Amino acid sequence: MTADTVEPDDLAAPNAGVPIARTLEAILMVADEPQSLVSLATAVGAPVAAVRQAIETLVADFDGVEGPDGRPSVRRGFELREVGGGWRFYVREEFDPIVRDFVLTQNPTRLSQAALETLAVIAYKQPITRGAIAQIRAVNVDSVVRTLLGRGLITESFTDAETGAINYETTDLLLTHLGINSLDDLPLISPLLSDGTAGFDDGSV
Repeated sequence: MTADTVEPDDLAAPNAGVPIARTLEAILMVADEPQSLVSLATAVGAPVAAVRQAIETLVADFDGVEGPDGRPSVRRGFELREVGGGWRFYVREEFDPIVRDFVLTQNPTRLSQAALETLAVIAYKQPITRGAIAQIRAVNVDSVVRTLLGRGLITESFTDAETGAINYETTDLLLTHLGINSLDDLPLISPLLSDGTAGFDDGSV
């Protein structure tokens, strides 16, 4: 290591005494949306350059790349991936079928009322972000969205290039469960809602 090179794990998050790389790992573990380098730097109170180095260290660590000591780390079942200008943990593609089967067998057959209401919002307003769903329902929907993703009823459609927010849409599996051929077959929502319900004023899919 040269005099002007800083090893990410040698940098400690302010007032914590914890290496930045491990602090970022903890933050990203609970983040539901991709996090930009700037937002991560703000969260740990460190320079963007240091955060970038720490992210590179984590990526290599999780990928099982040979480390400074010449020994490779264990390749993890998840990866740290950059999507839409932000960083987020994802299950490695080769494990998707196993994880999907596990989630399906672990979850009860029936959806909760909260999950059904969230699914309805997505079905009628897709593509839609988690924040927009929460605004319509006026509650936190993070866990419900994760449940619907795990059940295969919704999927991540795309990531907004400007905000980094993930947009969600329903899958063909939902159509199968509903017994319809397309979203055009969904009934108009307006007659089913009480007056003043926000977010569905157009009454269309």
